Amino acid sequence: MSTIVTADGTQIYYKDWGHGQPVLFSHGWPLDADMWDSQLNFLAENGYRAIAFDRRGFGRSDQPWRGYDYDTFAADIHDLIAHLDLQDVTLVGFSMGGGDVTRYLHNYGTDRVRGLVLLGAVTPLLGKKDDFPEGVERSVFDNIQAGLLKDRAQFISDFATPFYGINAGQTVSQGVLTQTLNMALLASLKGTLACVTAFSSTDFRPDMAKIDVPTLVIHGSNDQIVPFDTTGKRAAEMIREAELKVYDNAPHGFAVTHSDRLNADLLAFLHRL
Repeated sequence: MSTIVTADGTQIYYKDWGHGQPVLFSHGWPLDADMWDSQLNFLAENGYRAIAFDRRGFGRSDQPWRGYDYDTFAADIHDLIAHLDLQDVTLVGFSMGGGDVTRYLHNYGTDRVRGLVLLGAVTPLLGKKDDFPEGVERSVFDNIQAGLLKDRAQFISDFATPFYGINAGQTVSQGVLTQTLNMALLASLKGTLACVTAFSSTDFRPDMAKIDVPTLVIHGSNDQIVPFDTTGKRAAEMIREAELKVYDNAPHGFAVTHSDRLNADLLAFLHRL
């Protein structure tokens, strides 16, 4: 397997397909790099170098007890970019992965970065705070963690319904549901729980002001996991000259339900950079 060892000694798995301008993908919770296979294959076949990694605690990466915070996630991306000596890379983050790539830009700048794509991302803020009363209630995340502790496999299996919008007219195969559960169960329980705290409470509003590269924001209008009005819509408003695409009635997991449209939009954005 292709791996690197980060500054704190954590081994991170990555896949690196194709040749050309690099595009680096950061996955959502509770998945791993395999969620990107359609996008990686498509971009590699269209002349790009497509790279995806398993976040620490997930997939084939190490499962340390500590380090489940966005500064550490950003540092892991920094170490991967440095190891591969990526230049003019486009960063793509889905859901909690949108926070990874945004925090990378905040902490390490844009010298190596050509563009940014936020897909159903938790930026600029997901959870409710005193100065952000429209955020998701803390009790929602408490219930997620309680469900994981009680019966993680069943919780993740049930979570797929709103994730893919199956309760709102979307259709995915049994194979996709099986793969989703398999990916989720490769993760450590510790990492799975800790990341709920990270993505629900981290405030990326200060990070938004530092984004000075071309940015594409894509979100589903019927996202039941990361509400569009308080995340994707806000992010596009806060990032200078960001391009916003809203997929009508699309769920959170639109990388699967709308994969052909997403692939085409990613390719068109990359061609414009």
